[in-house]
This record gives sequence, C-alpha cells and structure tokens, in this order.
Amino acid sequence: MPERAYTDAELEAAIDHVSDPDRLGEAQDLVMRAAPSLQRVLAAAIAEGGWFDAAHDQAVREAIGAADAEMRLQAVRALLAEETRLGMLVGVAVGFELSRALRGDDPRSQE
Repeated sequence: MPERAYTDAELEAAIDHVSDPDRLGEAQDLVMRAAPSLQRVLAAAIAEGGWFDAAHDQAVREAIGAADAEMRLQAVRALLAEETRLGMLVGVAVGFELSRALRGDDPRSQE
C-alpha cells in the first residue's frame, strides 16, 4: 500500500505530540538504547550522500583560515550550524525508515 502524503495540519499536530516532555523523554530513552547502531547508519548515510567530501573539507579550511578572529568565529559557527541541520535532516529520514521497519509497513517488503 503506497504511503499517503500528510497535510500541514497533521504534521503540525504530530510535532506538537512529540514536543510533549513525557513523550520526548520516552523517545530519547529509545534512541539512547539504539545510539551506537543509529550512529553507524547516520554516518553511512552522510558518507554515501557525499555530504562530507572535498567541498566540505574546503569549507572547513576556509572557515579556520579567515584572517580576522571574529570572521573565523562566525564562519566556524555557520559551518557547525549547517552540519547540525544536515545531521538532523538525515537523522529524521533514518527515524522515518526505522519507524516503518518497526511497524512492519515498509512498502518495498510487500512487493
């Protein structure tokens, strides 16, 4: 069965749902138990996606190579923020797939 698209309202309600501190705590406990395995999956997904290739290395060199200390600090902060966003996005994608696998509703396994 193909997965349906979620409405913005459904997505917002789901985000509110997981924002509840008790529910978030339960999710964090689950993730901590699976952290080593999830870290391997995340690292592989980022590597396979080419996210940390030569262009990333060049961005790091440029960030740390700025002559002015304030410019260097801003560049490093921007790079860290971008890496955090990337990790979060890939992590969420991995989470979606993990959820499907745990529910047993991976559409590819039903072909």
